[in-house]
Amino acid sequence: MSGIGHTTVPHRARLRRVCRRAVCLWAGLSWLVASGAQAHPHVFVDGGVDLRMTPSRQIKALEVTWLYDGFETLYMLASHEIGLNARGGLDEADRRLLVERLSSWPEDFDGSAHLRIDGLKTKLDWPTALDVHLIDGRLQLTFTRSLPEPVDPSGKHIEIAFFESTYFFDFTVTNAPRILGPSEGCAVDMVPFDAESGDTDLLNMLAKLGREETSGIRNVGESFADRIFVQCE
Repeated sequence: MSGIGHTTVPHRARLRRVCRRAVCLWAGLSWLVASGAQAHPHVFVDGGVDLRMTPSRQIKALEVTWLYDGFETLYMLASHEIGLNARGGLDEADRRLLVERLSSWPEDFDGSAHLRIDGLKTKLDWPTALDVHLIDGRLQLTFTRSLPEPVDPSGKHIEIAFFESTYFFDFTVTNAPRILGPSEGCAVDMVPFDAESGDTDLLNMLAKLGREETSGIRNVGESFADRIFVQCE
């Protein structure tokens, strides 16, 4: 299997994430003191998206990675009544139990990886091949979103936005995107969300939402999405 090397996204992406979180927390401090609400978003997930190609260099699937923050990892394990073993990891039986349970996706799942080809939203199949591992104390989920039919990317504008529509989850691309399979003539790049050019009023409004509240603004998460761009000759 050939592909572009899997390396960590440049440090500026991590700094951008810290800035984004700081803006939300700062905007919500007075509200927190007054009402006990927690700043929005509530869950922070690192990860990214790789492209899976056919032998003839057509895009056939997106391979998605989520890496939950430490707090959410503990919360998820506790909610499933799963503890760490003496080595600080997951017993295989518990890991398989998590795979089974988390493979039941909610009906309103919106994918987190949103593909557009030449500006048109491209439908993706329901997630398959979910797997779970504990990485440095953080829960990692990987799964596949296949295209209904493979697409030749030659000369097309390929964009993948990494977000959850309500912005309850804050997804950040921290894994450099890869092309898995034939990649000759293709270039892939990640453009992080620019907090400095973001909508401050919108962030302030979101910061005032309570723990279980979500914004009524349709697809608001897209406003804060990291994006992956692919060009193939």
